Amino acid sequence: MERQSGLGVGTGTALCIGAVLGPGALTLTSAAAAAAGPGSIVAWLGLVVVSLPIAWVFAALSARHPDGGGVAAFTSRAFGPFLAAPVGWWFYWAVPLGVPAAALIGGQYAAAAAGWGQTAASVVALLVLAAAYGSNLVGLRLSGRIQLLMVGLLAALLAVTITVSGTHVQPTHFAPFLPHGWNSVGIAAGILFFAFAGWEAVSHLAAEFSTPSRDLPRATLLAWGIVSVLYLGLAYVTIGVLGPRAANTTTPLTLLLEQDFGAPARAVAATAALLLTFGAVNAYLAGASRLGEALGRQGAMPRGITTQFTGAGVPRRSLTVVTLVSVLITMGAALGLIGLDGLLRATSACLAAVTLAGLASATVLLRGRTLLRISAAASCGVVGTVLVFCGPFLLVPTVLAAAAIGFRAISTAASSTGDAGTDSTAARRDVVAGDRAEDLTV
Repeated sequence: MERQSGLGVGTGTALCIGAVLGPGALTLTSAAAAAAGPGSIVAWLGLVVVSLPIAWVFAALSARHPDGGGVAAFTSRAFGPFLAAPVGWWFYWAVPLGVPAAALIGGQYAAAAAGWGQTAASVVALLVLAAAYGSNLVGLRLSGRIQLLMVGLLAALLAVTITVSGTHVQPTHFAPFLPHGWNSVGIAAGILFFAFAGWEAVSHLAAEFSTPSRDLPRATLLAWGIVSVLYLGLAYVTIGVLGPRAANTTTPLTLLLEQDFGAPARAVAATAALLLTFGAVNAYLAGASRLGEALGRQGAMPRGITTQFTGAGVPRRSLTVVTLVSVLITMGAALGLIGLDGLLRATSACLAAVTLAGLASATVLLRGRTLLRISAAASCGVVGTVLVFCGPFLLVPTVLAAAAIGFRAISTAASSTGDAGTDSTAARRDVVAGDRAEDLTV
């Protein structure tokens, strides 16, 4: 019997858009332009096309196996819990890489509006992290409606920017089209995956739909269409209006709005960026803290750093760990040890690895659906190629995977030894007490 209440196509579409469209949209057009010049539009277009079968596969997989565990649950179902451990680690540790990037984006927009320097942008980023940590610590989480409102405002702001700025596009800004060669398009795609990660996050929402098999694919398709138009439009006007400046700014939205609305546009862009950034950071920390607790409970991560709840039911240690690492990485960025571009690339590498794991799981779980399985297999090849273009940043998910598998192996071995010892002790006590040993199985 179908559920009588839950997410429909409209709300589901908004949530899907919110899962994909985030703070990265405010700066990635410039990061991609720095890597490939006007040719970065090819990377945008390629990822838009490729993301359709990826979104379709995840929607079908989620509708068939609705599970709040998402990609980690799919991987466990397809390949077993041992190989699912790296997926959990990729998700968990991608947060203290992506959160500083998001916070710095908001900080840079605020600093640009006030005429401050990079140091001030880093301070604003740290304040955003502190506010989000405090909010999570006391259990104050933004409601889904507020999150959707902020994403809706961003979408509206981007639509207005694209429409108004489109009148100032200069064809000469698209030449030379590939100043760094075709290889740079692949590098840009590796950066831009940060903007397209999120389709797998829909899997966490599958069980909330009234009729997942019918409404989830529709919502996903609508969300893909809206996000694609916004991304391609923003990439087009950023290159066409700003020209060479597109590669030398971290606040392209401010520059585009200033073109038509003057100095007040800075405050508008900064306010939108800060609200969106805080909402995203708040949500990321909340999700990561609970994921860390779950990993610790399952023996996939040290329990000592992931357990202990507050009175509000918040996994305090997991929240503190992920926040502290985020703060350290943000401070490293402030000291010039790592740039925003590096954070975006490292996060993209982890998220691409998660997506690849989900697609590989789909080739096993979507039996009997030939076209979907072919799409999943083909998408595996594309995402794998994107991972290759992540270059040295591919080391991040590789190290995390090795650490996750190693820890899981040690934890399993220790658990087996401990269980054996406990069983032996229980049996001896059983003899003394005259009870049956099987009644005391641990």
